[in-house]
Amino acid sequence: MLSKLQWLTSAILFGVAGIASPVGAQEATIINLTQVGCQFLESENDVNRGYMPMSAADCVDINNESGEARLAEAKVLNLAPGRYIFRVENRNVPYPLGFWLRETDYQLGNPIHKLTKTSVSGGGLNTGTTLDYEVVLEAGIQYVYSCPLNPTPNYSIVVN
Repeated sequence: MLSKLQWLTSAILFGVAGIASPVGAQEATIINLTQVGCQFLESENDVNRGYMPMSAADCVDINNESGEARLAEAKVLNLAPGRYIFRVENRNVPYPLGFWLRETDYQLGNPIHKLTKTSVSGGGLNTGTTLDYEVVLEAGIQYVYSCPLNPTPNYSIVVN
């Protein structure tokens, strides 16, 4: 059993307030995601659009042209509440990438959201690298995930 300090530390690290059970009480489900230029493959129904960006700016231009249409066809992840590990791979994007999962209404500059809303992120996804991002997802909350460094659309997660 986790001590109160361990539980609080876990809650702070994951940006989660009011977790019903401590992190570690349930085995995590792994969700594999593969990043290629300007997109996540699984999110776009495993269709590799063949984008060859040399920088994040290239993806901004690509998403301005096609992002809305791609999102309309994208797969929504429908998940049960619980612990998840999002295992993210950089497959041949020639610059470091990251991953950011947050509640749909999360505002980056809002200090209250840092304390009360879920947001998990990180970088360091060099070409050929795979990293894990652990999070607790709560029922009734909608989330989005994306890569700000390989600008992708904001793909949806619904937790029921």
